[in-house]
Amino acid sequence: MKDIPIVYVVSDSVGETAEFVVRAAASQFDGGRVEIRRISYVDDKEAIAEVVTAAQENQSMIAFTLVLPDLRKFLIEEAARQSVRAVDILGPMMDAFHEVYKMEPKLRPGLLHQLDDEYFRRVEAIEFAVKYDDGRDPRGILRADVVLVGVSRTSKTPLSMYLAHKRLKVANVPLVPEVEPPDELFQVSSKKVIGLTISPNELNLIRTERLKSLGLRAQANYAAFDRILYELDFADKVHRKLGCAVIDVSNKAVEETANIVMDLIKRGGRG
Repeated sequence: MKDIPIVYVVSDSVGETAEFVVRAAASQFDGGRVEIRRISYVDDKEAIAEVVTAAQENQSMIAFTLVLPDLRKFLIEEAARQSVRAVDILGPMMDAFHEVYKMEPKLRPGLLHQLDDEYFRRVEAIEFAVKYDDGRDPRGILRADVVLVGVSRTSKTPLSMYLAHKRLKVANVPLVPEVEPPDELFQVSSKKVIGLTISPNELNLIRTERLKSLGLRAQANYAAFDRILYELDFADKVHRKLGCAVIDVSNKAVEETANIVMDLIKRGGRG
Protein backbone atom coordinates (compact mmCIF):
# COMPACT_ATOMS: atom_id res chain seq x y z
CA MET A 1 0.00 0.00 0.00
CA LYS A 2 1.25 3.52 -0.80
CA ASP A 3 2.49 5.86 1.95
CA ILE A 4 -0.41 8.24 1.33
CA PRO A 5 -3.80 6.46 1.42
CA ILE A 6 -5.93 6.75 -1.68
CA VAL A 7 -9.69 6.96 -1.33
CA TYR A 8 -11.97 6.87 -4.34
CA VAL A 9 -15.04 9.05 -3.81
CA VAL A 10 -17.94 7.97 -5.99
CA SER A 11 -21.11 10.03 -6.31
CA ASP A 12 -24.07 10.47 -8.61
CA SER A 13 -23.79 14.20 -7.86
CA VAL A 14 -20.79 16.41 -7.09
CA GLY A 15 -19.38 14.23 -4.31
CA GLU A 16 -18.66 17.03 -1.85
CA THR A 17 -20.49 15.31 1.01
CA ALA A 18 -18.52 12.08 0.70
CA GLU A 19 -15.22 13.95 0.36
CA PHE A 20 -15.97 16.01 3.46
CA VAL A 21 -16.65 12.87 5.50
CA VAL A 22 -13.49 11.19 4.21
CA ARG A 23 -11.34 14.19 5.11
CA ALA A 24 -12.97 14.43 8.54
CA ALA A 25 -12.13 10.78 9.20
CA ALA A 26 -8.62 11.10 7.74
CA SER A 27 -7.89 14.04 10.04
CA GLN A 28 -7.76 11.50 12.89
CA PHE A 29 -4.90 9.61 11.25
CA ASP A 30 -1.38 10.79 10.46
CA GLY A 31 -2.24 14.47 10.14
CA GLY A 32 -5.06 13.85 7.70
CA ARG A 33 -2.85 12.95 4.74
CA VAL A 34 -5.04 11.36 2.10
CA GLU A 35 -5.30 11.44 -1.67
CA ILE A 36 -8.91 11.71 -2.77
CA ARG A 37 -9.85 10.77 -6.30
CA ARG A 38 -13.35 12.04 -6.85
CA ILE A 39 -15.54 10.47 -9.53
CA SER A 40 -18.65 12.63 -9.87
CA TYR A 41 -21.97 12.25 -11.67
CA VAL A 42 -21.75 8.47 -11.92
CA ASP A 43 -24.92 7.11 -13.50
CA ASP A 44 -24.03 3.67 -14.87
CA LYS A 45 -22.64 0.36 -13.67
CA GLU A 46 -19.74 0.36 -16.13
CA ALA A 47 -18.21 3.44 -14.50
CA ILE A 48 -18.63 1.86 -11.08
CA ALA A 49 -16.93 -1.36 -12.19
CA GLU A 50 -13.95 0.65 -13.49
CA VAL A 51 -13.58 2.49 -10.18
CA VAL A 52 -13.75 -0.71 -8.14
CA THR A 53 -11.06 -2.29 -10.32
CA ALA A 54 -8.83 0.79 -9.93
CA ALA A 55 -9.34 0.72 -6.17
CA GLN A 56 -8.41 -2.97 -6.05
CA GLU A 57 -5.25 -2.40 -8.08
CA ASN A 58 -4.19 0.48 -5.80
CA GLN A 59 -5.14 -1.33 -2.60
CA SER A 60 -7.51 1.53 -1.86
CA MET A 61 -10.95 1.99 -0.44
CA ILE A 62 -14.12 3.59 -1.79
CA ALA A 63 -16.48 6.06 -0.14
CA PHE A 64 -19.71 6.65 -2.00
CA THR A 65 -22.95 8.62 -2.00
CA LEU A 66 -25.28 6.99 -4.49
CA VAL A 67 -29.01 7.69 -4.32
CA LEU A 68 -30.31 5.07 -6.76
CA PRO A 69 -30.68 1.67 -5.02
CA ASP A 70 -29.57 -0.42 -8.01
CA LEU A 71 -26.30 1.51 -8.33
CA ARG A 72 -25.67 1.27 -4.60
CA LYS A 73 -26.33 -2.47 -4.66
CA PHE A 74 -24.07 -3.00 -7.67
CA LEU A 75 -21.16 -1.09 -6.11
CA ILE A 76 -21.43 -3.00 -2.84
CA GLU A 77 -21.54 -6.35 -4.64
CA GLU A 78 -18.72 -5.49 -7.05
CA ALA A 79 -16.54 -4.20 -4.22
CA ALA A 80 -17.15 -7.41 -2.23
CA ARG A 81 -16.30 -9.52 -5.28
CA GLN A 82 -12.94 -7.76 -5.67
CA SER A 83 -12.28 -7.56 -1.92
CA VAL A 84 -12.37 -3.75 -1.88
CA ARG A 85 -13.61 -1.94 1.23
CA ALA A 86 -16.53 0.32 0.27
CA VAL A 87 -18.24 2.68 2.69
CA ASP A 88 -21.81 3.72 1.98
CA ILE A 89 -22.07 7.22 3.47
CA LEU A 90 -25.60 8.15 2.41
CA GLY A 91 -27.46 4.84 2.17
CA PRO A 92 -27.80 3.89 5.87
CA MET A 93 -29.18 7.32 6.77
CA MET A 94 -31.69 7.19 3.90
CA ASP A 95 -32.74 3.70 5.01
CA ALA A 96 -33.17 4.95 8.57
CA PHE A 97 -35.43 7.82 7.45
CA HIS A 98 -37.51 5.36 5.45
CA GLU A 99 -37.82 2.83 8.29
CA VAL A 100 -38.37 5.20 11.22
CA TYR A 101 -40.47 7.93 9.62
CA LYS A 102 -42.12 5.84 6.88
CA MET A 103 -40.99 8.42 4.33
CA GLU A 104 -40.28 7.61 0.69
CA PRO A 105 -37.04 9.04 -0.77
CA LYS A 106 -37.21 11.10 -3.94
CA LEU A 107 -34.24 9.16 -5.37
CA ARG A 108 -33.02 12.21 -7.26
CA PRO A 109 -29.26 12.87 -7.21
CA GLY A 110 -27.96 16.35 -6.36
CA LEU A 111 -30.84 17.59 -4.20
CA LEU A 112 -28.53 18.72 -1.38
CA HIS A 113 -26.47 20.76 -3.84
CA GLN A 114 -29.67 22.34 -5.16
CA LEU A 115 -30.75 23.22 -1.62
CA ASP A 116 -27.35 24.78 -0.93
CA ASP A 117 -27.59 26.89 -4.09
CA GLU A 118 -31.07 28.06 -3.12
CA TYR A 119 -29.90 28.94 0.38
CA PHE A 120 -26.99 31.06 -0.84
CA ARG A 121 -29.16 32.80 -3.43
CA ARG A 122 -31.63 33.66 -0.67
CA VAL A 123 -28.88 35.03 1.58
CA GLU A 124 -27.50 37.08 -1.30
CA ALA A 125 -30.95 38.50 -2.06
CA ILE A 126 -31.54 39.42 1.59
CA GLU A 127 -28.18 41.19 1.81
CA PHE A 128 -29.05 43.02 -1.42
CA ALA A 129 -32.42 44.17 -0.04
CA VAL A 130 -30.79 45.51 3.12
CA LYS A 131 -28.05 47.31 1.21
CA TYR A 132 -30.39 48.98 -1.25
CA ASP A 133 -33.29 49.69 1.10
CA ASP A 134 -34.99 53.09 1.11
CA GLY A 135 -32.97 54.46 -1.82
CA ARG A 136 -29.65 54.39 0.09
CA ASP A 137 -27.65 53.70 -3.05
CA PRO A 138 -29.38 54.25 -6.42
CA ARG A 139 -26.79 52.02 -8.12
CA GLY A 140 -28.73 49.08 -6.75
CA ILE A 141 -31.61 49.98 -9.06
CA LEU A 142 -29.51 48.93 -12.05
CA ARG A 143 -28.72 45.53 -10.51
CA ALA A 144 -32.10 44.70 -9.03
CA ASP A 145 -34.59 42.11 -10.26
CA VAL A 146 -37.41 44.27 -8.91
CA VAL A 147 -37.55 47.97 -7.99
CA LEU A 148 -40.34 49.15 -5.68
CA VAL A 149 -41.28 52.84 -5.70
CA GLY A 150 -43.81 54.59 -3.51
CA VAL A 151 -44.35 57.12 -0.75
CA SER A 152 -43.40 56.44 2.85
CA ARG A 153 -45.38 53.67 4.66
CA THR A 154 -46.47 51.74 1.58
CA SER A 155 -44.71 48.58 2.87
CA LYS A 156 -41.68 48.91 0.61
CA THR A 157 -39.19 47.51 3.13
CA PRO A 158 -41.20 44.52 4.43
CA LEU A 159 -42.19 43.72 0.86
CA SER A 160 -38.54 43.88 -0.23
CA MET A 161 -37.54 41.45 2.52
CA TYR A 162 -40.37 39.06 1.74
CA LEU A 163 -39.42 38.98 -1.94
CA ALA A 164 -35.76 38.53 -0.97
CA HIS A 165 -36.74 35.30 0.77
CA LYS A 166 -38.10 34.25 -2.62
CA ARG A 167 -34.57 34.86 -3.98
CA LEU A 168 -35.41 38.10 -5.78
CA LYS A 169 -32.98 41.02 -5.56
CA VAL A 170 -35.10 44.02 -4.64
CA ALA A 171 -34.27 47.70 -4.38
CA ASN A 172 -36.82 50.20 -3.12
CA VAL A 173 -37.00 53.94 -3.60
CA PRO A 174 -39.08 56.39 -1.54
CA LEU A 175 -40.92 59.07 -3.48
CA VAL A 176 -40.80 62.48 -1.84
CA PRO A 177 -42.06 65.63 -3.68
CA GLU A 178 -39.07 67.66 -2.49
CA VAL A 179 -36.56 65.15 -3.87
CA GLU A 180 -36.09 64.31 -7.54
CA PRO A 181 -36.29 60.55 -8.23
CA PRO A 182 -32.87 59.09 -9.05
CA ASP A 183 -31.91 59.00 -12.73
CA GLU A 184 -31.32 55.26 -12.47
CA LEU A 185 -35.10 54.72 -12.19
CA PHE A 186 -35.50 55.92 -15.75
CA GLN A 187 -32.55 53.89 -17.04
CA VAL A 188 -34.03 50.47 -16.31
CA SER A 189 -36.87 48.65 -17.99
CA SER A 190 -40.28 49.67 -16.70
CA LYS A 191 -41.08 45.94 -16.62
CA LYS A 192 -39.09 45.47 -13.44
CA VAL A 193 -40.33 48.63 -11.70
CA ILE A 194 -43.41 48.30 -9.51
CA GLY A 195 -45.21 51.35 -8.17
CA LEU A 196 -46.95 51.12 -4.79
CA THR A 197 -49.90 53.28 -3.85
CA ILE A 198 -52.43 53.32 -1.03
CA SER A 199 -55.70 55.00 -0.10
CA PRO A 200 -55.28 58.38 1.63
CA ASN A 201 -57.41 57.32 4.59
CA GLU A 202 -55.40 54.17 5.29
CA LEU A 203 -52.11 56.02 4.89
CA ASN A 204 -53.33 58.65 7.35
CA LEU A 205 -54.11 55.95 9.93
CA ILE A 206 -50.76 54.21 9.40
CA ARG A 207 -48.74 57.40 9.68
CA THR A 208 -50.68 58.59 12.70
CA GLU A 209 -49.96 55.33 14.51
CA ARG A 210 -46.33 55.57 13.45
CA LEU A 211 -46.03 59.04 14.99
CA LYS A 212 -47.64 57.82 18.22
CA SER A 213 -45.20 54.92 18.46
CA LEU A 214 -42.36 57.43 18.19
CA GLY A 215 -43.88 59.64 20.88
CA LEU A 216 -44.60 62.45 18.42
CA ARG A 217 -47.70 64.55 17.86
CA ALA A 218 -50.27 62.88 15.62
CA GLN A 219 -50.95 66.27 14.07
CA ALA A 220 -47.47 66.51 12.54
CA ASN A 221 -47.27 67.35 8.86
CA TYR A 222 -46.17 63.74 8.10
CA ALA A 223 -49.71 62.51 8.83
CA ALA A 224 -51.61 65.60 7.66
CA PHE A 225 -54.27 64.73 5.09
CA ASP A 226 -53.30 67.53 2.70
CA ARG A 227 -49.67 66.40 2.82
CA ILE A 228 -50.67 62.81 2.11
CA LEU A 229 -52.76 63.82 -0.91
CA TYR A 230 -49.85 65.90 -2.17
CA GLU A 231 -47.41 63.01 -1.86
CA LEU A 232 -49.75 60.49 -3.48
CA ASP A 233 -50.39 62.84 -6.40
CA PHE A 234 -46.62 63.28 -6.85
CA ALA A 235 -46.10 59.50 -6.73
CA ASP A 236 -48.86 58.96 -9.29
CA LYS A 237 -47.12 61.35 -11.70
CA VAL A 238 -43.79 59.53 -11.23
CA HIS A 239 -45.44 56.14 -11.79
CA ARG A 240 -47.02 57.37 -15.01
CA LYS A 241 -43.74 58.86 -16.17
CA LEU A 242 -41.99 55.54 -15.49
CA GLY A 243 -44.74 53.63 -17.27
CA CYS A 244 -44.64 50.95 -14.58
CA ALA A 245 -47.30 48.71 -13.13
CA VAL A 246 -48.91 50.03 -9.96
CA ILE A 247 -50.28 48.03 -7.04
CA ASP A 248 -52.73 49.48 -4.54
CA VAL A 249 -51.57 48.02 -1.22
CA SER A 250 -54.61 49.27 0.71
CA ASN A 251 -55.82 46.54 3.09
CA LYS A 252 -53.39 44.03 1.58
CA ALA A 253 -51.07 41.79 3.56
CA VAL A 254 -47.42 41.78 2.50
CA GLU A 255 -47.77 38.20 1.27
CA GLU A 256 -50.70 39.15 -0.97
CA THR A 257 -48.83 42.09 -2.48
CA ALA A 258 -45.72 39.92 -2.97
CA ASN A 259 -47.74 37.37 -4.93
CA ILE A 260 -49.01 40.14 -7.20
CA VAL A 261 -45.47 41.42 -7.71
CA MET A 262 -44.14 37.97 -8.59
CA ASP A 263 -47.03 37.41 -10.98
CA LEU A 264 -46.35 40.77 -12.67
CA ILE A 265 -42.66 39.94 -13.04
CA LYS A 266 -43.51 36.58 -14.62
CA ARG A 267 -45.91 38.25 -17.04
CA GLY A 268 -43.46 40.96 -18.01
CA GLY A 269 -44.25 43.72 -15.56
CA ARG A 270 -47.67 44.80 -16.77
CA GLY A 271 -51.07 44.18 -15.26
